[in-house]
Amino acid sequence: MPSTHLSLHYHLIFSTKNRERSIHSIWRPRLHAFLGGAVKKLDGIPEKIGGTDDHIHVLLGLRATHTLSQVLCDIKSASSEWVHEELGVRHFKWQEGYGAFTVSASKRAEVSRYIDNQLEHHCKQSFQEEYIELLTKSDIPFKEEYLW
Repeated sequence: MPSTHLSLHYHLIFSTKNRERSIHSIWRPRLHAFLGGAVKKLDGIPEKIGGTDDHIHVLLGLRATHTLSQVLCDIKSASSEWVHEELGVRHFKWQEGYGAFTVSASKRAEVSRYIDNQLEHHCKQSFQEEYIELLTKSDIPFKEEYLW
């Protein structure tokens, strides 16, 4: 085959340090926009970004040359620095770990809607419950004592 064709889409989830409710609704849309710009700067494709006051969901497309862990490190570092410098929120930090789930092209719209509805979703289910459910549905083994 003379050329390469890829469809690499990921649903990323990461939370604030200790799941502190530090992403304020006043500046949350600006943070989401910044994260989208950070993904673009890395030559990725931000498809949907959303979340609540203690965690973020990112649906993005990456190239084969991207390293998922480096992309996460770069966008978390850049956004944390932006919150400190641009917004003056010096105590803001991201949790070290993250969740990353592959998304087939046929499920991108469904995941995008899921991300759009985060505020309503979390009126019924906590972040911890949501995350455990996603890990379970994806058959990812975990020990709950190491999640938080």
